[in-house]
Amino acid sequence: MFTALKKRLGLLKNSDVEELMDSGLGDQGKKIKEDSLQDICWELEMALLESDVAEPVAEQIIAELKDNLSGKRLAKGFDLETAIEGSLRDSVRAILSTNAVDFYKAVSGVPKPVIIMFVGINGTGKTTAIAKLSSMLKEKGNTVIIAAGDTFRAGAIEQLKVHGEALDIRVVSHEHGGDAAAVAFDAIDHARARHRDFVLIDTAGRMQTNSNLMDEMKKIKRVANPHFVVFVGDSLAGNDMVEQAKAFDAAVGIDMVILTKIDADAKGGSALSIAKTVGKPIVFLGTGQKYGDLMKFDAEWMAERLVSAS
Repeated sequence: MFTALKKRLGLLKNSDVEELMDSGLGDQGKKIKEDSLQDICWELEMALLESDVAEPVAEQIIAELKDNLSGKRLAKGFDLETAIEGSLRDSVRAILSTNAVDFYKAVSGVPKPVIIMFVGINGTGKTTAIAKLSSMLKEKGNTVIIAAGDTFRAGAIEQLKVHGEALDIRVVSHEHGGDAAAVAFDAIDHARARHRDFVLIDTAGRMQTNSNLMDEMKKIKRVANPHFVVFVGDSLAGNDMVEQAKAFDAAVGIDMVILTKIDADAKGGSALSIAKTVGKPIVFLGTGQKYGDLMKFDAEWMAERLVSAS
């Protein structure tokens, strides 16, 4: 994002725009001119919006930047470019750290089987995210059951079965077009009878505007009574993904977020937007197609990536 700002700002190299870290602020040195800062803030806000940062989040970052830098003096050897970058990094880190949750700590105190329901629209990588998390849980010594609750697409059931065979994990399924809530019920019943640790419930990829399908989602939640509802969002979808998360949260309530395709997201603003506007913790990032390509969310890593990436 900061790279986008530097591309927009030709004045970053003039006498009013110099690099500075927070530690470089001091009582001596050049004073930051408020009129120059105002121009820079406008350009920064445009760069943030272009990077898929939601408007309220961009406005917060700009307000914090003005508060941090307006009227301050620069210590010798520091300039405003680094001051802006430092302020931006601090704001991004703070937003991403809001409501932070460690997935493993969250599930550790829950009676087994831990029931997790996954929601999101088609094409986000939800089924693959379930397979990746199943693999991760199994590697940590847990037993897992997967419920193939996307009964609207025969291909989704087959896809999960392929993952189940590859990972040696039981997939509970019914026929195409069957009752998704019944699939979830049977998977949970199976897990309890065999003392399994986790039940991961896939659901059909519903557009958030389809009220009938969202009602079906509510039925699955009533029957399964999951401990956690995880929204899987495509980071490439930008602010559309944020609107999807809001709709699912209003319909069934979401507790956590997995962002997929983060390796292909050059902008990265969707992570900021969902953390701030939806207020739900991001727990994992999908970084590729392999089972091991699921990383624990790290606000520090993400902030550095968003601010420093070219």
